[in-house]
Amino acid sequence: MEAGNLLRTVPLNSHPSSSHRLPSNQHFSRVSANLQGGYKGPRPKRELIADWVSNNDDTVRSIPIYVGGTSLFGVLFNRAISGIAPVADASSSQSRADLLAIGLAVTNILAGLVWLSIRPKSISVVPPRGVECERIHSSIPDSVASELKWVWESLSTVTCSKSLVIVYDGICVLQIGYASTSNEGGPTVVDADKLMQGSIYQGIIKSGSQSYLANLSLYPGKSQLPFLPSNTQSVTGSDFATTWR
Repeated sequence: MEAGNLLRTVPLNSHPSSSHRLPSNQHFSRVSANLQGGYKGPRPKRELIADWVSNNDDTVRSIPIYVGGTSLFGVLFNRAISGIAPVADASSSQSRADLLAIGLAVTNILAGLVWLSIRPKSISVVPPRGVECERIHSSIPDSVASELKWVWESLSTVTCSKSLVIVYDGICVLQIGYASTSNEGGPTVVDADKLMQGSIYQGIIKSGSQSYLANLSLYPGKSQLPFLPSNTQSVTGSDFATTWR
């Protein structure tokens, strides 16, 4: 699975009151978040075993082959030096135990071969073909703008997301990251009205759950997202109003 970009198309409130509606005209301002101090919350613990397995993937996948091969050799060697007839005798308890041990050893070898043949596809990050932009609606308070900036910084740090778009009350309140290049050479502005009429947006609102488009190049609705870089690989859309209820 390749995930290069993340899109959040978010109506935060499906029926906002008139006193909280944002102005319909598209005005954007650039802000910067000034976060004081460092993170003082709980920190994730390091899993030494998980880290070792991740760093020695080939060795771990080969372990069943080594275990099975060693077990098979041990059973055959024990039978050779024990003086028992090489032909299996169903009436002999030793022969029955040897057959069971050989079966388990062969099973381990086959499991190791399967582990080596099946590998997860590595994620490749593709440099986006576009320009960087940072647009925040002028009606957004500075405190909210700082929070939005913090969300983007956290998201872009822990994931391979390259773009973030938030739509609230029919207005694009945030467009940050990479965007496609317009005819004038600048970043393409999000047309919130056109976006909300598209099947991608409507599908997210109707389902009320997160929607993930793993291969955007094969999806016919890619034309509904002209503001994203042309080589965007995948998109995630979420209705925050439903998620936060």
